[in-house]
Amino acid sequence: MAVKFAKRLDNLEGSAIRELLKLTARPEVISFAGGMPAPELFPVEEMKKISVQVLEEQGKVALQYTTTEGYKPLREKIAERMNRKLKTNVGPDDILITSGSQQGLDFSGKVFLDEGDIVLCESPSYMGALNAFKSYQPKFIEIPTDDNGMIMEELEKVLEENDRVKMIYVIPDFQNPSGRTWPMERREKFMEIINKYEIPVIEDNPYGELRFEGEFLPSLKAMDTKGLVIFLGTFSKIFCPGYRLGWTCAAPEILNKYNICKQGADLQASTISQMEVNKFIEEYDLDAHVENIKACYIKRRDLMLKTMEEEFPACVKFTHPQGGLFTWVVLPENVKAAEMATKCLEKNVAYVPGDSFFPNGGVYNCCRLNYSNMPEDKIVEGIKRMGQVLREELGE
Repeated sequence: MAVKFAKRLDNLEGSAIRELLKLTARPEVISFAGGMPAPELFPVEEMKKISVQVLEEQGKVALQYTTTEGYKPLREKIAERMNRKLKTNVGPDDILITSGSQQGLDFSGKVFLDEGDIVLCESPSYMGALNAFKSYQPKFIEIPTDDNGMIMEELEKVLEENDRVKMIYVIPDFQNPSGRTWPMERREKFMEIINKYEIPVIEDNPYGELRFEGEFLPSLKAMDTKGLVIFLGTFSKIFCPGYRLGWTCAAPEILNKYNICKQGADLQASTISQMEVNKFIEEYDLDAHVENIKACYIKRRDLMLKTMEEEFPACVKFTHPQGGLFTWVVLPENVKAAEMATKCLEKNVAYVPGDSFFPNGGVYNCCRLNYSNMPEDKIVEGIKRMGQVLREELGE
């Protein structure tokens, strides 16, 4: 074929999760693969009423273009919510509405990265972010993690040795894929290092409100004294992913660059979607809705962890997330999670092998399990089937 593509596409691959979700669309498959919210919790009836209200009251506005920054009443509510929940001190002018937080990740690469620049990330890290950044042809350095997240001594060592680090990507709360959360002392040490080296930080926070146990911790953005933290939020996990509404919160000179990217990408997020979500927050109790989500997910998390303890061989380790949607499973080193995934699919169970979460590869004995999407009976059945495959793999 004579068509010539851009070189930036050479290293890009389709998302492993998206490809897997095509296979798991079959109704008989018990899927722990996607980061999917529980659809039965979506406020369908409420949104029917809201959509009619918006069109009746402001239809001509809702169906028209709006500003690139986004619908101001919604930005005001996002700022208020961030300040109340995450201890930030931001206003509506610090917010840009995006098409999910995924668009904010793509813009982050566009704003900060030239070919050959270095991105630092947790090891493992969210593959959707890694794929977004890969378009801009950076190099990745993975910072080792433990049960409390990124190890700060390792971070400082890398920053001392490399002068082309352009940004650091982190998920401090209920990380995807590991489910880990940084304690307060890690956050403080991280910000101390960031202020010393003055490196931009992308703080991805899709799950921060979904805490099941322990105390809420301030976001990194709340501790940002130099305007170095770019906060990415989304309504996908606390409301509905189908609206594709997220936001970027950053210092004015940085947010302006994201705004320019947004103008070039799609001009603005959907006006009617923004107005409908805004109206829902005005008419209903979003906090109560989030509490319902948490009540459901904590049951499913507890059931999945309990069933894994009962059904998985003792040599298999997994995290105990304090919130969010995922647990991270570490298999014995001789077990390849991708090969095992094929055998589990034969038993109609799906999960995401862990190698895609390491930008430089080389780790094959891990996998991510999602507990938010499947009902309780399917969680038990799916974990039992996985346990059977594991025992066969280990010759037990």
